[in-house]
Amino acid sequence: MRHCVRILGNFKRLAEEGRSRSEYVAQLISDIASYYGYNEFLAEKLFHLFSVAEAIEFFEANEVSRPVTIRTNTLKTRRRDLVQALINRGVNLEPIGKWTNVGLQVFESTVPIGATPEYLAGRYMLQAASSFLPVIALDPQPNERILDMASAPGGKTTHIAALLQNTGHVFANDANKARTKSLAANAHRMGCKNVTVCSYDGREFPKVMGGFDRVLLDAPCSGTGVISKDSSVKVNKSDRDFMLLSHLQKQLILCAIDSVSPESKTGGYLVYSTCSVTVDENEAVVNYALKKRSNVKLVDTGIAFGREGYTQYRGKTFHPSVALTRRFYPHVHNMDGFFVAKFKVEKRAKVTENNVGVDAVTSTVADAAEKVKKVEGWWFAFFLVYIASDLCVYVSSRGKTQTDEDKGSSCSRTTQGLVSKIGMKAAA
Repeated sequence: MRHCVRILGNFKRLAEEGRSRSEYVAQLISDIASYYGYNEFLAEKLFHLFSVAEAIEFFEANEVSRPVTIRTNTLKTRRRDLVQALINRGVNLEPIGKWTNVGLQVFESTVPIGATPEYLAGRYMLQAASSFLPVIALDPQPNERILDMASAPGGKTTHIAALLQNTGHVFANDANKARTKSLAANAHRMGCKNVTVCSYDGREFPKVMGGFDRVLLDAPCSGTGVISKDSSVKVNKSDRDFMLLSHLQKQLILCAIDSVSPESKTGGYLVYSTCSVTVDENEAVVNYALKKRSNVKLVDTGIAFGREGYTQYRGKTFHPSVALTRRFYPHVHNMDGFFVAKFKVEKRAKVTENNVGVDAVTSTVADAAEKVKKVEGWWFAFFLVYIASDLCVYVSSRGKTQTDEDKGSSCSRTTQGLVSKIGMKAAA
């Protein structure tokens, strides 16, 4: 494996005569799959995300557990008070970094960190450092109405509630009803009084409820960013799994966008995140949302570190603004692999479908009539006007809110428009 890495690092000078680069890459991927215990499909998929040398670092990092981290619950205590209390119990810990003022990294402990009196009293939450990032990007403001679309077991929900200081309203939803028990238990333990727990398929929003100031969608994903926690991902993921997950994520992100109120005075934001590092589940989904919803744009996440999202990947080109998304890797940031994107939802441009249809009919038939009259004469050109009148009835009937009187008016305007256009061309 090291031999292949060394040759690929300086291929022109070190490669054996008659062997192509693709042969060395195939050999290296096969060795990685065998050595680290991946199926060859996933090993290849993850390998192509990085340079050769960095790919090895990524696979190595997945063999090592991430640091244990906790989040201070500011509804009940301050971080320095919590640190002192835990030090007195024999816990060795320190702040995670400058990017968070509530996170603590635990190095060693003489007591179970998930069973201390402070934990049971709701003064902190056992939570991966990467899970802080979506809420930091969401940046909830006091008195806002917020939806956490896939919220169990509640780490992000309780973080949002703490930032709101128990003002506003947080709707914590999870499609799996069994998981809402731990979600509700954590909300109670952490003293979150502004949280409502519900269990709907995320694709039912905004039919169930909408008009939120901000929405957080931490989408179901393959888990390729948390392999160090769940090694089963190495062998149980296939191309079909990624295809199905990507399809679900695309459905969810459109529903999440539609659940955001563009008229919110303080918000109008959606944060999309996954614990995956694959492009299919991240940049491709974000790019799809930008294409399908013209009223959204990507904005800066507000996270001061992390790598930019891909704007080009293996022949695929994404919108330039996808560079505003952020990627996090275990071998670079010493946290679970993660992806975060932040959208601003704006008001839709008002376009009346019926008017567009009527104008299209008017223009098309007038041009046709002009050509026909040169061959058949005026009588046939005006005959087309009456055909257009019937066609206009069909176009107008597509508007669900249009009255019969409005439809008649539209047809009348179309007929008059056609006569006027044909007359003007005749005069010319």
